[in-house]
Amino acid sequence: MTTADLIGKIIQLIGGLAVFAAVIGLLLFFLDKAPKRGRDIWQVLAFLAPAMILLIVGLIYPAVRTTLLSFTDRNGNWNGWDNLIWMFTQPTILRTLLNTIVWVLLVPTISTTVGLAYAVFIDKSRGEKFYKALVFMPMAISFVGAGIIWKFVYDYRTGGKEQIGLLNQIVVWFGGEPVQWLQTSPINTFLLIVVMIWIQTGFAMVVLSAAIKAIPTEQLEAAELDGTNAWQRFRNVTLPGIRGALVVVVTTISIATLKVFDIVRTMTAGNFDTSVIANEMYTQAFRANEPGRGSVLALVLFILVLPIVIYNIRVLRKQREIR
Repeated sequence: MTTADLIGKIIQLIGGLAVFAAVIGLLLFFLDKAPKRGRDIWQVLAFLAPAMILLIVGLIYPAVRTTLLSFTDRNGNWNGWDNLIWMFTQPTILRTLLNTIVWVLLVPTISTTVGLAYAVFIDKSRGEKFYKALVFMPMAISFVGAGIIWKFVYDYRTGGKEQIGLLNQIVVWFGGEPVQWLQTSPINTFLLIVVMIWIQTGFAMVVLSAAIKAIPTEQLEAAELDGTNAWQRFRNVTLPGIRGALVVVVTTISIATLKVFDIVRTMTAGNFDTSVIANEMYTQAFRANEPGRGSVLALVLFILVLPIVIYNIRVLRKQREIR
């Protein structure tokens, strides 16, 4: 591109911006002159328009497009329910669905339980800030970074070589033989789940700790005066008081777990029976050149996430009504 062409492009850009500014100015002028009721309506629409455009372009259109693609083959021809039938008849995909269910059952439950226990036991302790920062630190690491770190922990060396993987080194210290952890099914799936729990526990701990501190001390003191022990106060005062925070934590971690991709892709690439829906969706759409099959997996993922979101909204709405 020559200098003259570049200058011409710049002039066209400036001219386009000037026309856009003039149009916006005229619209604002006429809106200001319009009757108050009509002006209010148009002002609301003007403020909502950017968000609505982004919502349509970034969410609604891709959702509709993905739904339509899920009923097509690799050539874009309509094939009805073939992709859905394929998903529920292939043993590898059924294993993928089972793995995803195991992830969703274990990660939110263990992360929330451990985070809650940690929040309760270190509450108001001398080194509370340090201990919380230590547990929350994995949240600052990307999923890919966490996957690489734990891949070294599970590393396996053959031929009598010195083990650099922490887990295998511990096994060797106790007189055992090194194990190919990430290649051994089904334990490899649970070892991947450990990584997600390690990351999400810090999130659960911070949110629940804040919720516990928000419980009025008068309630705890009244329960203590009634002769209750620590467990009874936790069960009858603390847990009801943080119910909303518990719902938020469990649903948030559940949605993140359903969408997990980075950890699996980084550590095993979905091999050795460790694949989950998000990873298989990527594999089918971009590796196997089957956008229809990838889309039907994305559709199933959306259907699995939807009830969790609806439940979260209902609980928050009930709490708002109580307040």
